[in-house]
Amino acid sequence: MRIGTLLISCALALASLSAHAFERPFPAEAKRGVMTPANYPVVVINDKTRTLSAGARIWNQDNMIEMPAALRGSQFAVNYTEDGNGDIDRIWILTADEAQKTPPKPLPQPVLLPAPASKFK
Repeated sequence: MRIGTLLISCALALASLSAHAFERPFPAEAKRGVMTPANYPVVVINDKTRTLSAGARIWNQDNMIEMPAALRGSQFAVNYTEDGNGDIDRIWILTADEAQKTPPKPLPQPVLLPAPASKFK
């Protein structure tokens, strides 16, 4: 009975270790920067004052949601995305290992071709 309990405990412990070893997926359009928190809804990224969007989310190094008010007085290496208005909508605070990796590559911009000339006039 004790051996069965021990084996189940070991199996659960091993399964929980793999949950901590995942690599966070960042979107291809994410940009890299250094963030300094300011009074909400403002953040300073790369020495530029930026505004957080209404539904902005900030994830900490443990991939848990972080409240902007809890980030006072520090600088963080971050990946971030912008919404259609240019406001910051998602921020990921990077671990030391993530900050050393190459930032995500931006998506190529679509090439707009001129409209074909109409045969009918």
